[in-house]
Amino acid sequence: MTVEEEGGGPRGDLTVRTSAMPADTNANGDIFGGWVMSQMDQAGGIAGVDRAQGRVVTVAVDAMTFIRPVRVGDVLCVYTRVGHVGRTSMKIEVEAWARRFRTQVREKVTEATFTFVAIDDAGRPRAVDLPARAND
Repeated sequence: MTVEEEGGGPRGDLTVRTSAMPADTNANGDIFGGWVMSQMDQAGGIAGVDRAQGRVVTVAVDAMTFIRPVRVGDVLCVYTRVGHVGRTSMKIEVEAWARRFRTQVREKVTEATFTFVAIDDAGRPRAVDLPARAND
């Protein structure tokens, strides 16, 4: 979907921005979906670390939907929003948008919900800290 079709554009914070390169293509010449997913996982991990204030690991990806291909030269912009936060886990909503090569056209290319678990230094689940209150 273009920005106009999406109703105003990406939701969330711009977390990762990178160029799609020829080395990232599949046999059809489009950017490999696994590369896009890895960029989304990195962005979700960054958002998770910020929210948990410590290490997190990916434990699930729900409903990954590839809408449009990413092409060589496109700039992939990945946006994140923290959704539900449980005791040790959190769901991060992730959208990937492509800014098409040599244009300002932006299109949503995929979206998914990633689940991360906060872990301690020994790799065991730990509580996700509550966010600091503005009055503290």
